[in-house]
Amino acid sequence: MRIAPRRISAITCALVASIATVIGGAVSAAPRLQETDWAAVEEALGRSGQMMPGDVFRIGMPRSDLHVSVEGVPLQATFALGSYAAFKQYDDDTMVMGDLVLLNQEVNGVMSGLVANGFAVTALHNHLNDMTPHVMYMHYEGHGDPLELATALHDALSASATPLSPASPPAPVAPPSGPQLDTGVLDGILGYTGRLNGSVEQFSVGRAETITEMGHQLVPAQGVATALNFEPTGSSTAAITGDFVLRESEVNAVASTLRASGIEVAAVHQHHLAEEPRLFYMHFWANDDAAKLASGLRAALDQTASAAPVASLAR
Repeated sequence: MRIAPRRISAITCALVASIATVIGGAVSAAPRLQETDWAAVEEALGRSGQMMPGDVFRIGMPRSDLHVSVEGVPLQATFALGSYAAFKQYDDDTMVMGDLVLLNQEVNGVMSGLVANGFAVTALHNHLNDMTPHVMYMHYEGHGDPLELATALHDALSASATPLSPASPPAPVAPPSGPQLDTGVLDGILGYTGRLNGSVEQFSVGRAETITEMGHQLVPAQGVATALNFEPTGSSTAAITGDFVLRESEVNAVASTLRASGIEVAAVHQHHLAEEPRLFYMHFWANDDAAKLASGLRAALDQTASAAPVASLAR
């Protein structure tokens, strides 16, 4: 089912409001949308989700089918291969946004499905270098009925091998085995509390200022947050990846700080088209002593206007 562009919905609402005003006088603000049956959305998309802070219903779709490595380091799906859909209801509609992890040969088919169903493709790029096999990341946004959005997203993803099975929960994350992170040390250095997802520790750090798009506030659980992920690679070493969410004035200061700490800047680009203020996303990579890398990330965070520490969110 094609999702009507948001501008058409806005025009329709304006016409209805005008007619009602003529017939019955002043019209009060439109009531909030009916509560969504999130179980039906899960069924349509084929993966379970959870309600996150900021009233964001987030569904993860990790590419557990892929075996990707960077510089010989196998990447866990929760570390750098996490497709997702973040739904948020506003007073006038529901927005879904996220990004999709795709092999090169899957990109055109998935993009065609998104465009055919009225989604906006807001970015397509790499997040890491030297990936085997090569993987691309496609960012998208849609507006409309949440069940229709989920159904259309499932349809678009049928052009990929993304593991989706209606009514089937995702496979549980395997119990940690092998080297483990000293999460207490990492939390202490970074000044934030991470979340363990298997053996991967994930940190999410929001911005201090309010971010909006088309009059809607965007919150960290929608992906508008600095993500710092650690995957253990030895008794005291870890690979790190993620991205910093930056204002233009912070980009070069953060890049210089990361590089001075031995952390590679893998990509710099946008994820959105109409956010205010303008944001840039800086992706990074390193594999070294975990505490040393955490110190480098902390120094980079000090170059940003990041929110004060709160309970961390998985990205």
